[in-house]
Amino acid sequence: MVAPFRYTASAAEIIFGSGSLSRLAEAVAGQGGKRALILSTRHQKQEAERIAASLGPLAAGLFHEAAMHTPVDVTERAMARYSQAGADCVVAIGGGSTIGLGKAIAYRNDAPQIVVATTYAGSEVTPILGQTENGQKTTVRGAGILPEVVIYDPELTLSLPVEISVSSGLNAMAHAVEGLYAEDRNPISSMMAIEGLRALKHALPQIVQAPRDIEARSEALYGSWLCGSVLGTVGMALHHKLCHTLGGSFDLPHAETHAVVLPHSADYNAAAATDALRPAAELFGGSLGRGLYDFAASIGAPLALRDLGMKEADLDRAAEIAARNPYWNPRPLEGKAIRALLQSAWEGARPR
Repeated sequence: MVAPFRYTASAAEIIFGSGSLSRLAEAVAGQGGKRALILSTRHQKQEAERIAASLGPLAAGLFHEAAMHTPVDVTERAMARYSQAGADCVVAIGGGSTIGLGKAIAYRNDAPQIVVATTYAGSEVTPILGQTENGQKTTVRGAGILPEVVIYDPELTLSLPVEISVSSGLNAMAHAVEGLYAEDRNPISSMMAIEGLRALKHALPQIVQAPRDIEARSEALYGSWLCGSVLGTVGMALHHKLCHTLGGSFDLPHAETHAVVLPHSADYNAAAATDALRPAAELFGGSLGRGLYDFAASIGAPLALRDLGMKEADLDRAAEIAARNPYWNPRPLEGKAIRALLQSAWEGARPR
């Protein structure tokens, strides 16, 4: 018998396919926008300028200071630029850093958001905002945080460096794995999670071998959309709590941290969520933690927190911060076990 469940579908409009960037002006106008503030990181400034030029008078200006973990001081500068430009919506171009900034603006002024996704972050289809202030990363959830339109054009990912493709793809996979054992999981989100994992498991090795393979790039974007959609409909647990701690309090890179922690968080919960994780475990050879670790190693993903700049001396403090206000998790957050998990992730050891 199917257990009772609740499911709320994402309200975002998805525009998917090669060449879909050409529909950006249509998407802005469809939201009633006449003056869009274009958002990007410094690294993607040139691409953002090109896209802004294509919008002509619909572009009100450019803010290119988006940063990892959505620092509140950066958001405040972006809000000032939004007002100065007389903007009435935002267009976020890029991955999690830029998407997070767009969400932070919308959270404060309810601006319509259009996202042009160029990585596999998945956060573009979640109503979740994570922001950092005074060394602490906190999250808020709300319908107004969810972008109204997301454009997925695989052609924009052809030049995405392989190492970023790999880490952001594993970041997306983490959303799906955590969604499988979430307290409020449901049959629809679980089906999406497994399909998203399957797509990324197939696409990422192909991208490593042939970075400009448009079919692999398309499949990876499809998988990341599914994985992100899962996170948008269920609650977060241990994995995201650890990554928010490591990113917000120790300034570790977002996607790479998810990639390193994923095998260890999956292994931590494996015995407590055996039935829920069984389809994913089968996809990765029977043992989910070891299977994810081996998969990450095979595509050249980062495997150790120490390689991301984490100091071993900070692991005790990280474990203590992660235990504060814990998210629901199928296995209780046991202090010694969490500390051991972080030690293993710091060393880059294969889960036992």
